[in-house]
Amino acid sequence: MGFTRAELEAFRGATVPDLIGDACRLLFVGINPGLWTAATQTHFCHPSNRFYPAMRRGGIIDWELDTDTGMTDDQRADFVAAGIGITNLVQRATVRASELSRKELRQGGDRVRSLVEELAPVVVAVAGVTAYREAFGDRGAGLGEQETTVAGSKLWVVPNPSGLNAHETIDSLAVWYRRAADASGVI
Repeated sequence: MGFTRAELEAFRGATVPDLIGDACRLLFVGINPGLWTAATQTHFCHPSNRFYPAMRRGGIIDWELDTDTGMTDDQRADFVAAGIGITNLVQRATVRASELSRKELRQGGDRVRSLVEELAPVVVAVAGVTAYREAFGDRGAGLGEQETTVAGSKLWVVPNPSGLNAHETIDSLAVWYRRAADASGVI
């Protein structure tokens, strides 16, 4: 299927609803939706994004995502039934996360804190150390479980699955996502 640049531009500023069920144990937090994600209404859906391949390689999901169409209703149901959810620090879609302001990221951190207080997942896994540092005001944070918690939930920083993150592979992402999934009890 694919999209033209003009079709994607029409999704600038659009939002993608959180994918969260009632029994969320592992909440992944992206930075913000890209235009492709907004067009498909599926988080982490861009063809170069390695989130779902890494989740499958890590044994967390057992299906492949069609990036042309996004998640099916059955896949969404499977995802939330497994106790996994997805939200973003910033809700508006952009071409690149670098288009976001520091203020938006900090406000996003506050929004995520409020969401976590309401949901009480076991683990909150923020995908992207730079965005985490800004949103949560922790300049020294690195990958892995953090010393601080949010409303009693364990706080993890995992690598960003974007194809722009050349430091990570599907295999290395799978290891990080599996660690967070193990800590949350979804596996």
